[in-house]
Amino acid sequence: MIEELLPPGVTSSEAFDDAAPAPLFPAEAALMEGRRAHRRTQFATARACARRCLSDLGRPPGALLPGPGGAPQWPSGVVGSITHCEGYRAAVAAPAAVMAAVGIDAEPAGPLPRGVLALIASEDERAHLAALASADPTVPWDRVFFSAKEAAYKAWYPATGIWLGFRDATLTLSPDGGFTATMHPSPPPPVNPHYRGRWLAGPDLVLTAVTREGPRQPTERAAAPVPASSAVPP
Repeated sequence: MIEELLPPGVTSSEAFDDAAPAPLFPAEAALMEGRRAHRRTQFATARACARRCLSDLGRPPGALLPGPGGAPQWPSGVVGSITHCEGYRAAVAAPAAVMAAVGIDAEPAGPLPRGVLALIASEDERAHLAALASADPTVPWDRVFFSAKEAAYKAWYPATGIWLGFRDATLTLSPDGGFTATMHPSPPPPVNPHYRGRWLAGPDLVLTAVTREGPRQPTERAAAPVPASSAVPP
């Protein structure tokens, strides 16, 4: 499914259960020590997806540990992203000489819990979502919106090292399966703040992906904490 949202040059792997988790490297196993069994197998399956992506790029497997911001630290010369939710795990990766940034997110297809939208969307964004819902009530627009912002942040933070809250990005969804996100931290960053992505909503699952072509540039700022929604290593 996730491959439908990706341009050429980005490899992907996905799983819908934990039947084939990856053997964990010692540092990964230590990270998962004391976690619930479900969380450990979910983590291992997501790492299996990531290792398949690395293999497709001709790279050897290795431990993928979270960095200071919580995002997985991919090998030098590779950009990537990992996501998981109930019933779905996926990873994507690309050469850093080809893609400057990638970010994916998966969410269950259903409305957000009460009160969440008001925390993550501006008044204008909520009006935008209301108009979309009026035109097509079959799409869980608030969940797509949440997922799209998550994917945009997953692309933004590893590429810049600049922390953002949910209100530090303005997002517009298109009914044709696209979206745009504009990041507006203060002070304005010395990088392009505009991102484009794609979304897909099925009966049980919402998927979003952001990619930016071009070589990865060194991060502009030191790492900082990430939003609580992204703080748990994927």
